[in-house]
Amino acid sequence: MVKTVRLEPIAQESAIETMGNLLSVLINKDLDVLKECGGRGMCATCHVYVQDGMDSLTPINRREQRTLEVITSCKSNSRLACQARVIGSGVIVELPLGMYINSIKDIEALIGRRAEQDLLHPINGQVLVESGKLITRSMLKKIEDTTSFNMSNYFLNSSGV
Repeated sequence: MVKTVRLEPIAQESAIETMGNLLSVLINKDLDVLKECGGRGMCATCHVYVQDGMDSLTPINRREQRTLEVITSCKSNSRLACQARVIGSGVIVELPLGMYINSIKDIEALIGRRAEQDLLHPINGQVLVESGKLITRSMLKKIEDTTSFNMSNYFLNSSGV
């Protein structure tokens, strides 16, 4: 049976089959979602806020809970879109502001420009570069020194549920 999910702040609605995950809605709307962990619930690249209809989603599992605990922008209505499956109607999802970065190369290409939006770490959602701030080589070095960007190493060291 088809359900409808509304995406805010872009005010778009999308149909989804019962037990389909919210990630498929984001992908169907051509939103740039990194899916860094391949939909295994181990990164923050599909983190969303559920404005309404939390009871119309499957419960949070242990893996998702562990991941949400390390996301710095996590709220009580946070979910990972790859893990949240739609079981009822009335789900309204708010997309977090900012752009997730999955490699230092993503930032290198922006050196000398101002960040158009917050640049976020894909594992914990930490703001790496605030919106409007100039992206410099020294800032890039600081990020490399203080933030683990070895995503493949992170996933190799992460166990299943």
